Amino acid sequence: MRFEGKSVLVTGGSRGIGKGIALRFAELGAKRVGVSYLRNDKAAEETAKELEGLGAEPVLLRGNIGDPDKTAALVEEAGPLDVIVSNAATGVIRPALEIEEKHWDWTVNANARALLTLVRHAAPSLQPSASIIAISSLGSARVLDDYVVVGVSKAALEALVRYLAVELAPKGIRVNAVSAGLVETGALEYFNKRDEMLEYYKQRTPAGRLVGPRDVADAVCFLASPEAEMIRGQTLVVDGGYSVLA
Repeated sequence: MRFEGKSVLVTGGSRGIGKGIALRFAELGAKRVGVSYLRNDKAAEETAKELEGLGAEPVLLRGNIGDPDKTAALVEEAGPLDVIVSNAATGVIRPALEIEEKHWDWTVNANARALLTLVRHAAPSLQPSASIIAISSLGSARVLDDYVVVGVSKAALEALVRYLAVELAPKGIRVNAVSAGLVETGALEYFNKRDEMLEYYKQRTPAGRLVGPRDVADAVCFLASPEAEMIRGQTLVVDGGYSVLA
């Protein structure tokens, strides 16, 4: 599983899961790794240095992935691509009855529509061997506290993956998703009872530990590789067995 000479774009790639994915592609030989981010220049610059240390050319792309015009500009700036990883995500963590229209629009646009915008603008220049991977979560099919609008956006994302996989298959472009279990990143700061949640997931996961960014990155790289040629429109769950328990 190698990516020599390949050009990769990872949205939300300056921190957390996205950073882990970007670095893993570099470790596996990717020539050029584009990293989109929203506002944290310091984190992006640190990631760029790590990518350089691994022999890859970093391309930092600053912009709101939920804005169609900025997403289109980002794709153009990224240049020809072999792999696209739609990882950037955000959302309002509130009970359903406290969700306002602006919360819905912000979350669904960033988590689901962004993938469609990325693909619409990138597809014409993608090679037949290109691969697109979206990052989802267990909340797409399971009910988590205060996760309603994020969960719905991830369900929409997974449905979009299936549609795109079928539509782009004749072009030789593969589309799949990775649904990660609980990963300890900065995103958990917005959840109530964060520490209790982490301990609960760890105790309940058959693998005996939480999922790490590297676990997700390895799954993404596999789906992007020729070895996954016949995997299309699927959501690969990486959660250490958590979701299979009754």
